Amino acid sequence: MSRDATDAAAERPDEERRRAAPPLHARPRPLRARAPAGPLAGRLRVPGDKSISHRALMFGALAVGTTEIEGLLEGEDVLRTAAAMRALGAEVERLGEGRWRVAGRGVGGLVEPGDVLDMGNSGTAARLLCGLLAGHPLFAVMTGDASLRRRPMRRVIEPLSMTGARFAARAGGRLPLAVEGAADPLPLDYRLPVASAQVKSACLLAGLCAPGVTRVVEPEPTRDHSENMLRHFGAAVRVEDTPEGRVIELAGQPELAAAAVRVPGDPSSAAFALVAALLVPGSRVVVENVGLNPLRTGLFTTLREMGAALRVENARVEGGEPVGDLAAEHAPLHAVEVPPGRAPSMIDEFPILAVAAACASGVTRMRGLAELRVKESDRLAATAALLAANGVRAEIEGDDLLVHGLGGPPPGGGTVATRMDHRIAMSALVLGLAARAPVTVDDAAFIDTSFPGFAALMNRLAAGGERRGPGEDGPIAPP
Repeated sequence: MSRDATDAAAERPDEERRRAAPPLHARPRPLRARAPAGPLAGRLRVPGDKSISHRALMFGALAVGTTEIEGLLEGEDVLRTAAAMRALGAEVERLGEGRWRVAGRGVGGLVEPGDVLDMGNSGTAARLLCGLLAGHPLFAVMTGDASLRRRPMRRVIEPLSMTGARFAARAGGRLPLAVEGAADPLPLDYRLPVASAQVKSACLLAGLCAPGVTRVVEPEPTRDHSENMLRHFGAAVRVEDTPEGRVIELAGQPELAAAAVRVPGDPSSAAFALVAALLVPGSRVVVENVGLNPLRTGLFTTLREMGAALRVENARVEGGEPVGDLAAEHAPLHAVEVPPGRAPSMIDEFPILAVAAACASGVTRMRGLAELRVKESDRLAATAALLAANGVRAEIEGDDLLVHGLGGPPPGGGTVATRMDHRIAMSALVLGLAARAPVTVDDAAFIDTSFPGFAALMNRLAAGGERRGPGEDGPIAPP
């Protein structure tokens, strides 16, 4: 290999470099978190919103022209989507930190990939990609890591089969999955059996290539980033709340036009620093540029109901999405009951809410959490186990989680099995910052799928917002 080629390979965070390295799950990285010496303090930005990042790459690949993206999350999950779009014929180029350019092929213009599409640990990427592939006359095979291969895909296979696409999968509709897209896709008229933004988005992506109107009905409103971005790229989307649920109608076969996308900070990632500030005495933390889409802010609503000192500063709208800075200060919390209708707006945040509930006074009941059973892990069971390992009583009653709060720091001292789940790992480490004894996670490698640099960022907050020098250990470090 020439020096120029070697330099280029070293500078590009693409799929070739990742494939050359051992898979993340082959090299566990345990971490331990202990209470910091003082309060957490500082201003920070978290990585870009993962949901919006996936969609920006996909819609950019379907648009005519060149889409410029700023603030893209460069975690493993999103990089898998970037690699898949390249494999499907789009030109995807990294320009700098968080800055990417996508030269699209137009709706219906994707090409057959020459190799298997490896989606790593990302259920969002895999399910949305099913919709993208279903509307194109091509054959593709998709796989993922051990965790993703356990996750059910039947929930997207069933509606997408109605377009004329054909699927072949393992038992239970699990990956690896072969997709033969429809040559003449049919529009869908589909009612979601359960609220799922991923299934809704997969149906809309398939509907882009079909003539006529694709209609999707969801029983409860779910995150609407797909609808917002479709409009941003020029599609005609109509949304109406009706007695049967929220109805989304998409006019098929539009010509999407390239459009600049500025990705806000991920509210799911911001949650960890904010909850840590609420729990560590004397803390005050500001997370800047957080996406505040009302269908994503259920956690913040719940924390305020629990008595959290949490407020929005500098509220604004960017790229069709509400954005603001979130300030959190330490405050005593009390138990609440979280209604099932709120679950879709905070489905990824229940593990970190459970950590907050462990430190609150009283018994917090979180209702309607069936969807947590089919995340990167059985996240409902994993959350209860996380708490139990650290001296907090937690019970699962049907699809509800009950957390018996201690009204202060939990005992800690446990080792948490992360089950290849990044949110379980980060939630356990936040618990360690608030607990009386350190908390260890068996493997923190998967944090990089959504939040590269998580431990360094939290350690910076423990240092009052200052970067630590070489050899200076923060409260989150290898055991």
